[in-house]
Amino acid sequence: MELQYQLKGGSYYLYDMDSPPSAVTGERRFRLKTDTVAIAFDVSTGELHQHGNPTRIQSWAMGARRRLRAAGAQDYANDIVVVSGPLPVDELNKCLGIEGYCCRMFQRLASLPHGKFNTKPYTYKPTGRAQSAA
Repeated sequence: MELQYQLKGGSYYLYDMDSPPSAVTGERRFRLKTDTVAIAFDVSTGELHQHGNPTRIQSWAMGARRRLRAAGAQDYANDIVVVSGPLPVDELNKCLGIEGYCCRMFQRLASLPHGKFNTKPYTYKPTGRAQSAA
């Protein structure tokens, strides 16, 4: 299963790229739609554990940390990190596709651009209307 996020209309859509597109619309069915996205991973290894809706991922991480601490694995529990917000789609997809990439993204997190900003520069296009002098 090859998962990939795409940003459409200000929302993150998760698609399974292995599933065939619809014969009618030509679009794939999305598996998840969310306004912000979260990823949970080990900060020491970069291993991705979970990704998706921030509320669900935070809940998963708290439960996983609690179970690990109860089992006496304090170090493993402390390694679980959750990053959420409007993350750049290309960085998210690299986290899904490249093993250990989450650590590299985490180190550069402060310098990453806002995930929902348009990366194309705005250019002024005159409308051709005459300005009235008042």
